[in-house]
Amino acid sequence: MGFRKKNKSPPVLSHEFVIQNHADMVSCVAMIILLGLMFEVTAKFAIMFITVQYNVTQTSEDKPEPVNFYQYGPKDIATVFFYLLIAIILHALIQEYILDKINRRLHLSKTKHSKFNESGQLAAFYLFSFIWGCSILTAEEFVTNPTFLWDGYPHTHMAFQVKFFYICQIAYWFHALPELYFQKVRKEDIPRQLYYICLYIFHITGAYILNLHRLGLVLLVPHYLVELLFHASRLFYFSNENKQKGFTLWALLFVIARLLTLTLSVLTFGFGLSRTDNQGFSLADGNFNVLTVRMTCLSAICLTQAWMMWKFINFQLKKWREQSQIQASKKKAVSPKSKPTKKESSRGERSLNADADSISNISNSAEYPGQCLRDNCE
Repeated sequence: MGFRKKNKSPPVLSHEFVIQNHADMVSCVAMIILLGLMFEVTAKFAIMFITVQYNVTQTSEDKPEPVNFYQYGPKDIATVFFYLLIAIILHALIQEYILDKINRRLHLSKTKHSKFNESGQLAAFYLFSFIWGCSILTAEEFVTNPTFLWDGYPHTHMAFQVKFFYICQIAYWFHALPELYFQKVRKEDIPRQLYYICLYIFHITGAYILNLHRLGLVLLVPHYLVELLFHASRLFYFSNENKQKGFTLWALLFVIARLLTLTLSVLTFGFGLSRTDNQGFSLADGNFNVLTVRMTCLSAICLTQAWMMWKFINFQLKKWREQSQIQASKKKAVSPKSKPTKKESSRGERSLNADADSISNISNSAEYPGQCLRDNCE
């Protein structure tokens, strides 16, 4: 991990060397890009990485002052790359100066240690994104006029905050891919994390390219709130296993968020966009309002939500089944009809301990579908 002091230095450019010093290496690359601003020859290339591109100035009769909007284009790849580097640096800072210090106090097992780090990083990201997303939505008309999701489509012009929000979202989820290597994620956890990382990239990038950034933002904000609650609850659970009330609230909000996502998606693709005057397909104009694209987007969202609910229901059923087995074992152990012998008593205690251990393992490693786009593990 970068920023760490190590007693024994591994061989230069070895896997362990790269893992331990990756944040320092990435910091050097980001610094080189920033230094490019100091020279006139390289400044125009450095600006492409650092600032948001494709500025469009418009004037209206209502506002005499010109208003700046932004579109998307190929240069956004460079901007995403730069903020991907920033995300890696921030990830290392949070890990080194916050999560590692807490881990030393809690003395968690290797499995819990890995999940604690995952929840800590995601909770920080979800909190920041939720607050940022809410601040953007308060300036929009969605609360008073839901038709703003499709009115005036294609929404090729974005405010600075909206475009920068999407750039940072895409950069963060792309940064999560190399972090699987940098954080030495266990092989059995890699497929699960790859699923939700790729789903996030697919959905967020799709909303950005198809000019559906309004719908994407509205769906991400409540989804991030639900995920924030889950990961915060899991952090409290690792610090004290008696603190499990947050999971009950999360389960309720998880179902509500899925229903809200389906409702808004059907309303937008099934009714709103299909009735607008601007129908057609044009890459130059950024218009993708045709039946094929609408049905593909709606199907992708519905399938994702159905898959998440299926995983969620299976997880809850498995958990309830195990809890009922524990309750049945406890009733047998305290039954007054017959006094158990010493051998039966010790055998019953061992059975109860085994059942309790199995529940603990499920709560620590069972998969569940969190986020508009992922599985989580409790």
